[in-house]
Amino acid sequence: MMKKWCGTLAIILCIGILSACGGQASEAVNTSASSSSAQETGDSGKAGEKDSVTQVDPNAKIASMSIHMTNNLLALGIKPAGSAIGGGVGDFLPHVAHLLEGSAKLGVVGDSDMEAVLGLKPDYIFIDEHFGGEERSKLEKIAPVVSTNLDEGTWQDHLKRVAAVVGRDKEAEAFIKEYEEKADQVSKLIASELGENATAMAIRVSAKEIRVQSAGRPVGPIMFQDLKLKPANGVEKISASEPYAVISKEVLPDFDADAIFLIVNNDDNAKKVYAELENNPL
Repeated sequence: MMKKWCGTLAIILCIGILSACGGQASEAVNTSASSSSAQETGDSGKAGEKDSVTQVDPNAKIASMSIHMTNNLLALGIKPAGSAIGGGVGDFLPHVAHLLEGSAKLGVVGDSDMEAVLGLKPDYIFIDEHFGGEERSKLEKIAPVVSTNLDEGTWQDHLKRVAAVVGRDKEAEAFIKEYEEKADQVSKLIASELGENATAMAIRVSAKEIRVQSAGRPVGPIMFQDLKLKPANGVEKISASEPYAVISKEVLPDFDADAIFLIVNNDDNAKKVYAELENNPL
């Protein structure tokens, strides 16, 4: 398959930028809380309708029931006492594992380890409103819940929402500024390698299927907004309200992408599927 497989570059896009800032953020974990009150950051940053919590001490014992919420907290210099783990790896995600040393593992988002959460005795519980909503009633019996709707707005909006609750607005702005500078550098690097009008797509390979990522979250906004890439043929036909569409390897050439950003599940069977895909003459 005569396409540029950008697996390494995909790592830069999806985790390199975040972990670079996160490493600096971890040094600020024990700083005192800001006295600023929580402020909304637009419709996409609103608290969940059932939330009664508007301000959280960043030094409180926080349980994060979503890897995305964990990333937000770490970006703000807050180490949660416990966090959800990645379903594919069965552990903390590699790019933040070193920042979560000593934190309790609370299960996969939507399938939380309630015994572990109970044992942690958190002061507050942060959830992804979409995936954690079904468990909300159980979690509220343990501690006050803070929710964020990750299906609305951008990741920047979500970060600002969390920052407003924990009084870390300045840290959020600094993180976003650094990210934008790095995104601009990566965008120029891609243009120099592939050309100004190159088309791109992102796929995720598992042992069972190939997923084409949509223009929606989590990958789409980074690729097509932050990095100013143009979507390959057919990507725009996938509903942005869905994270991906499953395809067969036979139709992959129809997208006619100049570059394919690759995410491969961390298991031998998925790697085997990728090897077959990479050597496919199509």
